[in-house]
Amino acid sequence: MLQDGQRTDHVMDSDEQEQDIQEWVVDVESAKTRIDKYITEGLDEDVSRSQVQLWIADGHVLVNDSPVKANYKVNQGDRISLAIPAPSVVEIVPEDIPLDIAFEDRDVIVVNKPRGMVVHPAPGHVSGTLVNALMHHCKDLSGINGELRPGIVHRIDKDTTGLIMAAKNDKAHASLAAQLKEHSVNRRYLALVHGNISHDQGTIDAPIGRDPQDRKMYTVTDRNSKHAVTHFTVVERFADYSLLELKLETGRTHQIRVHMKYIGHPLVGDPVYGKSKGIKLNGQALHAAVLGFVHPATGQYLEFSAPMPDDMEELLTILKSR
Repeated sequence: MLQDGQRTDHVMDSDEQEQDIQEWVVDVESAKTRIDKYITEGLDEDVSRSQVQLWIADGHVLVNDSPVKANYKVNQGDRISLAIPAPSVVEIVPEDIPLDIAFEDRDVIVVNKPRGMVVHPAPGHVSGTLVNALMHHCKDLSGINGELRPGIVHRIDKDTTGLIMAAKNDKAHASLAAQLKEHSVNRRYLALVHGNISHDQGTIDAPIGRDPQDRKMYTVTDRNSKHAVTHFTVVERFADYSLLELKLETGRTHQIRVHMKYIGHPLVGDPVYGKSKGIKLNGQALHAAVLGFVHPATGQYLEFSAPMPDDMEELLTILKSR
């Protein structure tokens, strides 16, 4: 059962397509908020308030199983359900983009993603993505995530480098998705952060949700948030910087970037959550260095590692020479 302020996501099967269902239970702090504002702030995806208002007008939003208007003010305990309509079909064209492949067989492919590459297409951005490259290379991918995200099991940000896995069939996709949900996938990152962290290791256990001041950002908040846990270990210290290894227990949007800002050590080069002064980098200094999972067909545990990108290596060399 959902508690006050919690939300859940699930997919409802139909004969024609999958439908994304988002649900919330309103907590006392959110009472008297307009429902269009409440939903906009609660969604993970970057959706405008005007789009939410259209969904409400079209009957895709129910409060306690009944439709409402966009100016409805929510009450504590209200159960809100949003059935997000399936996106318009967009033709995704396979593109001959080079891939740095760490592993591949008939079920799974693991790729070392470069900085600047978007993982999957979105309306208005349908080329040059990892999916475009995978469709050319693999010819066939899992269809569980629909037209825009074939094969995609998890994501890393555009300017985060490193390992990401994709499924070539639905059975493999279901297995990998279940491992991610159970937090059994081994995901370890390397990050260069501002400041000298005094303790050698620690755990950040802080819920993440939309920033009410800027809906395009995420922040640590108790409102419309999800449980998030990040473990970190200091690998090396420099005068004003620290190199960390981070292990994800959960996988929330911008989790590492938000958590490191929260403890006062934002990532170097982070254009959203970082500092404007200091060393510059074309994107955040975050690299998905290790990825381990149980193979969906053989049951064997597989683990892969990818070296840091050249720009991060060069940055560390500069810091070590100071």
